[in-house]
Amino acid sequence: MNKKIAVLVGSLRKDSFNLKVANIFKQIAPQSLSLDIIEIGDLPFYNEDIDTDTPPKSYDRFRQEIANCNGVIFVTPEYNRGLPAVIKNALDVGSRPYGKSVWSKKPAAVISVSQGAIGGFGANHQLRQSLVFLDMPTLQQPEAYIGNINNAFDENGNMNEKTKEFLSIIINSYAHWVEKLS
Repeated sequence: MNKKIAVLVGSLRKDSFNLKVANIFKQIAPQSLSLDIIEIGDLPFYNEDIDTDTPPKSYDRFRQEIANCNGVIFVTPEYNRGLPAVIKNALDVGSRPYGKSVWSKKPAAVISVSQGAIGGFGANHQLRQSLVFLDMPTLQQPEAYIGNINNAFDENGNMNEKTKEFLSIIINSYAHWVEKLS
């Protein structure tokens, strides 16, 4: 049976490298996984005052989509040595109301993607800290920091084979991780 995996992309830019990497994952994922990129850009910043008996429709939609998934892959840039606000906000929305988190026990993977040399190391580790609290067992190896991503694509937007091979190792390791935890 295919495992439904949510993919959250931390860059909202239409032509972002993070979105390109997420789409490559969708193309190369093993048949045991079905990846779906989940929209997070429409979520209002988490505010308990609006998370009432009638929360924003985007909150309900997002929570239901994550609840229906068997795992989550985070593909994130690094902004100012940390994770983007949209990723943190998605974590907050999904973890509320208290006692009704949609994250618990879902196997996770964190891939940080950056034009910089250290590949989003700070964002990667900051996100992992939150995932520990949210009770999401997170793939430890291989670590996935993809630096200099702007050099991984040609002028036609095709990813080079070396980077694609690395992504293949990551997605296959994640598939094994999901199966192990099922």
